[in-house]
Amino acid sequence: EFQNAPEKIPTNILADRLKRLQEHGIVSKHPYQERPLRYEYLLTPKGRELGAVLKAMVKWGEKHVPGSKAMRSLGQ
Repeated sequence: EFQNAPEKIPTNILADRLKRLQEHGIVSKHPYQERPLRYEYLLTPKGRELGAVLKAMVKWGEKHVPGSKAMRSLGQ
């Protein structure tokens, strides 16, 4: 999904970030295909907890940061 996103994250950057998230216990890596070997990354309980924090930050930003979605919907 990330490789097809409009942001076009380079694969080496994406791999590094996924590795760091795994090292910090935010995601876990699971093989889902053998040939070629492919993995999926799933949120751990710790990662799901962090998701709630990030959602709250996004909501705050939409309300208070000029140019965010919420501000645009208010015509600001």
